[in-house]
Amino acid sequence: MALTNRQVLTLDEFTIREMRAFPKATGELAALLRDIGLAAKRVNVEVNKAGLVDILGDAGHMNVQGEEVKKLDDFANEQMVGVLRHGISCAGIASEELDNFVMFDDTISQQSKYICMFDPLDGSSNIDVNVSIGTIFSIYRRVTPVGTPVTIDDFLQPGNRIVAAGYVIYGSSTILVYATKRGVNGFTLDPSIGEFSLSHPDIKCPETGKIYSINHGNWYGFSDGMKEYVERCQTKDKSKGGPYTQRYIGSMVSDVHRNLIKGGIFMYPGTTDKPAGKLRLLYECNPFAYIMEKAGGRATDGKMRILDKMPTKLHERTPFFVGSVKMMDELEECLAIDNK
Repeated sequence: MALTNRQVLTLDEFTIREMRAFPKATGELAALLRDIGLAAKRVNVEVNKAGLVDILGDAGHMNVQGEEVKKLDDFANEQMVGVLRHGISCAGIASEELDNFVMFDDTISQQSKYICMFDPLDGSSNIDVNVSIGTIFSIYRRVTPVGTPVTIDDFLQPGNRIVAAGYVIYGSSTILVYATKRGVNGFTLDPSIGEFSLSHPDIKCPETGKIYSINHGNWYGFSDGMKEYVERCQTKDKSKGGPYTQRYIGSMVSDVHRNLIKGGIFMYPGTTDKPAGKLRLLYECNPFAYIMEKAGGRATDGKMRILDKMPTKLHERTPFFVGSVKMMDELEECLAIDNK
């Protein structure tokens, strides 16, 4: 059934309304968010029919991370790059699937004050088994002069300089969630009109929850402090809200989205084999840290705030802990064991 309640705003209507709150706004950021929404719609169409066309399976090459690329990874990346290149609100992009950043060299793009970084298809290892996957993105104001080509300096910025960040989940419904300094809002794709419509206004992460998300397969590589926290999750007294339930999808965008809405904590620590962890600072951790903080949660690498980390390379990895504030407090109490 088509939407008839005109109190429900589409993504376009919402971004325009937000822009009107700032008389000096140029509309450039709103246009960029709508471009990302368009790319997400295109990816959504292919995700929904992936089993019917030749888009499942491996693409036959590795990405810069040394990971096998899925065909749908390539498609999602092409859609994001193409839409942003042909828009007028982005001067350049960096993608988890590309070795280097891409500078848009036309005159109009170089007049933009924004750059965008993204993971075009998070959780792509789950594509072939029909588990929810997603797109993660962040938008920064460039540091080089408007009108000139972007450089690596525009992309190696700490997350505390993010202007907007968000993600899209392609699941039982397709949801786009994005955050700015004004808060976090979620939009569900209404297939009857082909538009993202406001469904989760002013999202706030509960101060605590009953869900912890971690890959238990890495247990023997965890630090003592990490093991202590997991054991607390499993043995916490009922009077204190425990024991917690373990939920780990293996698709970060789905895990963090659930914990954002219901309360919980997501953890991907470093291990003895991989002390830097697995997740990418620029494409995954910074966007989710920004979103969670704007919703009232917290995010760290176990020692410092994620958004304060100064990146040194495009594909830098980091341990990552994000979630409800009270659960993060207890986690940090346990991780302090490792620093003694």
